Amino acid sequence: MSIKVQEVSKRYGKQKALDNVSFEIHEGQVVGFLGPNGAGKSTMMKIITGYIPQSSGIVELNGINIEENSLEVRKQIGYLPEHNPLYLEMYVKEYLDYVASIYKLGKIRKNRIAEMIDLTGLGLEQNKKIASLSKGYRQRVGIAQALLHDPKVLILDEPTTGLDPNQLIEIRKLIQDIGKEKTVMLSTHIMQEVEACCQRVLIVNKGKLVADKNIEFLSSNIESKFISVEFDTEVSLAQLEQIKCLDEVTYLGENKYNFLSNKDIRKEIFNFAVANQFVILEMKSQNKNLEDIFHELTS
Repeated sequence: MSIKVQEVSKRYGKQKALDNVSFEIHEGQVVGFLGPNGAGKSTMMKIITGYIPQSSGIVELNGINIEENSLEVRKQIGYLPEHNPLYLEMYVKEYLDYVASIYKLGKIRKNRIAEMIDLTGLGLEQNKKIASLSKGYRQRVGIAQALLHDPKVLILDEPTTGLDPNQLIEIRKLIQDIGKEKTVMLSTHIMQEVEACCQRVLIVNKGKLVADKNIEFLSSNIESKFISVEFDTEVSLAQLEQIKCLDEVTYLGENKYNFLSNKDIRKEIFNFAVANQFVILEMKSQNKNLEDIFHELTS
């Protein structure tokens, strides 16, 4: 067991940021932590890392209660906050040496710094000032410092914010490599990032946990399907709503429509077209993707 969150709530005065949230994350998992702005993601991550206390509930890391032994828990966690706090006037290697001294790494200090520089691809940048680095390389420095003391758990809050497409690919690959040996909890707004990096997703909305599923099963657990259809002429929505088992239909323009149903209604659409002498030029069916599911659960 790596992380255990049991009935955790957090209040700021009368406002409840987290409401009775429970989940467990096991060793070796890369878990995406999703939710709209203000849903409670950063609050939960700050509680897990011991940065702020919860109002109620229990959080344990590898069996250690964070309230009873906060210092020991922090030794086992690497944390990259949403706003990566770096000393911009320091050189990369100098900064990592400073962080290593805080963790009292002793004799392994130089070797760990060299390993992290190599792992995060900072070799050519190690003698540059942090202020001169691009956003992508600053994120690498943040990840390097989070991993320096070889933590068992890595907490990453929006690690790819502001990165260009090439940097995104590089950081995602780095997270995947790290996840082979450590437990990683990753907060992001980018659905493709979750699908690329994570085996599991937690979704919070208004302080409540609304989904906790493996990525490959999440879509199948919400059975609704999209069916896009192009007719040879415009069809009124009133006519289309007569189709059996139809939940929703949307006009997309240019005689194209989106049908939503929890069943495969392609046969019903075809029979409707034949009965009304409409010609179907194109019909495609697809399950909802993660972005569709996220929108449904948080809207």
